[in-house]
Amino acid sequence: MLRNLLAASALVLLSTPVFAEGDGPGPNLVIDVAGTANGEIVIDLSPDLAPKSVEQILALAKSGAYDNVVFHRVIDGFMAQTGDVKYGKKGGDTSMAGMGGSDMPDLPAEFTATPFERGIVGMARAQDPNSGNSQFFIMFASADNLNGQYTVIGKVIKGMEIVDQIKRGDAGNGGVVTDPDVMTKVTVQE
Repeated sequence: MLRNLLAASALVLLSTPVFAEGDGPGPNLVIDVAGTANGEIVIDLSPDLAPKSVEQILALAKSGAYDNVVFHRVIDGFMAQTGDVKYGKKGGDTSMAGMGGSDMPDLPAEFTATPFERGIVGMARAQDPNSGNSQFFIMFASADNLNGQYTVIGKVIKGMEIVDQIKRGDAGNGGVVTDPDVMTKVTVQE
């Protein structure tokens, strides 16, 4: 009897999907990166955690706003930040990158208990928790101090080795990157 129960339990575990209901793959943000790092990063967005933030990210990506935007702030052992569609376009003056957003409205905080671990993607913001707009960051490592303080919008499901190669910034200058890597093309996979 116990053997049958264990076998049935194992069968249930093996047939359970990797993602829990509501956490399935997609929509995905597909980012082509060029520079020091070259390749593709795929982010599984989480509308169940941050519906407004994900909706805005998707709208910006679909409009092409993220194409040719640089990774302007990259801190070794912490995170890589991008998404400033106003000041962060490659080929333009990116000295103000990190100071802008988009023409869309700022977003309310959508904080959850999801921890900021390696590969998690969060919305960047200013001091005001309700100031997220277009910028986002990808975690190189865990940072418990961000938990419950920033909106989690998804996680990297492919290309973390590309994230690890993104050119780092000057630690003494807040991680600002000289001649930064760029998101050459950002598309949405539903």
